[in-house]
Amino acid sequence: MRVLDRCSAAAALFAVSCLTVLADPLPFKTVDRGQYSHIERPRQVVVRSAADWAMLAKQHGRGGPQPSIDFAHTMVVGVFLGTRPTGGYGVEITRIERQGADLVVTWRERKPGADEMSAQVITAPYHLVTVEKFDGVVRFTLGT
Repeated sequence: MRVLDRCSAAAALFAVSCLTVLADPLPFKTVDRGQYSHIERPRQVVVRSAADWAMLAKQHGRGGPQPSIDFAHTMVVGVFLGTRPTGGYGVEITRIERQGADLVVTWRERKPGADEMSAQVITAPYHLVTVEKFDGVVRFTLGT
């Protein structure tokens, strides 16, 4: 009977760990995405207040009215690639999920292929999204 209890405990622990790995993604919505930002160095951001949103907009080079964000219920997360030497680069946030006590933002970078023609212009791709407010640690991970 003890062997069976140990097996049951191990199976339960395995099931819980699988549920954490296979967590459902959280819904998110693109706020802004493009090729030209004034943020020149790679950077990941978490914006939880209107004041921080206004400061990011200024650094990002977005003059004029900004999209309205309800920071009581949502927050903004984003990835800035920094400057790239040509066109053809891009960034996309592909998944947001809770893993344990953290929120994990998965993103990917698109690079131009060796056989692709690219505009000879410096770009600075970025992607900003809103997601349900989360007060814990937010981690960013490069996906495939």
